[in-house]
Formats: sequence, structure tokens, C-alpha cells
Amino acid sequence: MSQTETLTVVEEGTAKRLKLSDGRSKLEEDARIFEYTSAANPKMEPVPVMVHPASLHENGPTRIIPFDLSAQMGLKYPGTSPNLMASFIRILHGESINTGANATSQAFYVIRGSGSSTSAEHGTITWKEGDLFVLPMTKEEISHTATSENVAIYWVTDEPLLSYLGVEANKKKFQATLFSKERMLAEVERISHEPGAQHRNRMGILLGNKITEDTTMTLTHTLWSLLNVLPPRDAQRPHRHNSVALDLCVFAPPETEGGVYTLMGPELDEDGWVKNPIRCEWRTGAVFVTPPGWWHSHHNETGTPAWVLPMQDAGLYTYQRTLDIRFSTEKK
Repeated sequence: MSQTETLTVVEEGTAKRLKLSDGRSKLEEDARIFEYTSAANPKMEPVPVMVHPASLHENGPTRIIPFDLSAQMGLKYPGTSPNLMASFIRILHGESINTGANATSQAFYVIRGSGSSTSAEHGTITWKEGDLFVLPMTKEEISHTATSENVAIYWVTDEPLLSYLGVEANKKKFQATLFSKERMLAEVERISHEPGAQHRNRMGILLGNKITEDTTMTLTHTLWSLLNVLPPRDAQRPHRHNSVALDLCVFAPPETEGGVYTLMGPELDEDGWVKNPIRCEWRTGAVFVTPPGWWHSHHNETGTPAWVLPMQDAGLYTYQRTLDIRFSTEKK
């Protein structure tokens, strides 16, 4: 440091920045230096617990209904979580709507109705209620057409991740892939009869892909999804992970039958259940957000099975070896 250069301490929130006052070159103007202990765990807006209600896709014209929480999280781009964007797509009978995203992965789950999705790159995919399909990087827009009344689709992309990185998707990492409702339900039924099935923390199937079968075993290289059934009069003990979960309630019995809900929070009590939890009621066709690192348990107090389909960025976390999924066990 020359004799004309001095260091001063500048308070920036809870962090302390060391500022070089004189003798800086143009290249140094954007440089920042922080004192380690005050800046190692920077304060950022948390991922909120929020609900995207089913009423949004049950009425109104053909449209895309984004679940944008960027204002709550302080993001500079639309997103439901820092890495993912979730939306509902509503399409009236006989109508079409186009979707497009700068994304490496797009997932579409058909909440209601039937129709088809067409693009120059992937051809035409015909779908119906309960089907799920994923598409890789797609330069052209995708045209979705309803062949039944009041179609609703749950659409999730990793576009926010690319917005954060400041990059354009330019490579197809996998092939267009369809998971039919019949195939998924048959697999859930099969595993429900396996020895020890009643003792599992979750009763469901992970959806994988050919390109991930030797690595992350996830829906795509970034996306992760589970079709999970919550049996009648059952409570699935808490678990947690570092990825954000965007949970679609595929089916919950009517409110008159009782309650189906998730309890979530950052800590467990002495019995291994969520301490001072936030309660999220399940409503068919609604989406709720489970923050990263939070413990969450699912509860069904009715006499009818309930179903949930979470979408997460856990393909990315699994590959980075940072998912850190943990399960609560019953205290003896």
C-alpha cells in the first residue's frame, strides 16, 4: 500500500467493508473486501411459506398463472424459489396457449383435462389428467391445446437458475420423456406390497430419467419429483433437505371428511416431530412452498388416501452432494 492509500471501515448492514480510499484504478472500483466473521453468513431474504391456490386455475380465460415470489425473496428475476419457477396453465376447451422458457428442464403435470403439446423440436405429446412429461432445452415456443373442458397444468422450469447465472440454455441434456398416470400408479401399487413398506418414511416413487440413472436418479439433471401417497389415518414422520420443495396437492379428500395437512418448521421437538410448526392444508390442485432445511411431516386424518407431487431443484443438489436429506425417527 502506498503512502497515499488508506483503508477505512464502511458499515453495510451487518457486514463491515474495508474501503481503499485513494489510488484506485478503474479495475478496482467494483472490488469489495469484507471482514470475514461479519460477512461469512450474509443476511438474505428467506424462502417464504406460501400457497398458490387451486382457485387460480379453476376459473377465467386461457392464461399462464405464475407463482412469482421474487419480491418476497429479493430476486432480480421471476421465481418461486431461487432456482425454480412454478406456474399454472389454464386452457379452455378448443383453445391453445404458447409457453417458452430459457431453461434446461421443463416439467408439465396435468392437473385436469386432456390435450396435446406441440413444438418443432419435440413433435406432439398427447396427455391426459395425471400424466407428467419433461422437456429439455427448447428454443421454440411450445403450443398447448385443450381437447377437454377447463384444462389445468402444473408447469415448473429451472429458468431462474439460468437467470442468476446469466446464461442461455444451448444444449439438450435429455430427451422429451412422458410418465403416464397408469404407469406411475401401477408402480406405487407394486411397492406398497413390498415387505416393510408400512415402515417407510414416504410411500411413493421417485421419477427418474435415462440420463440420470447412473448418477442422481432424478427427473432431470436439475429437477427432482416424487409421487407420494399418504394413506388414510396416517402420519409420515418429518424429514428435511436443502432443496426447496414446490408441493402440488394432486388429491385431498373434501374438507368435510377431516384434515390432510403438512406441518413444517426449522426444528424438531423431543419426540422427533416438528416443533411449533406452520400448518399447510392440502387442497386438490393447490401448490405450497416448503423452505430449504425445514423439517416437514404429512398427516391424513381422513379415511381416503391423499396424493402429493413435489417438484424440487434436488437434481442439482444431489449432483453437488449437498442435498443432505435427513429423516426423523421415533424416540424410544
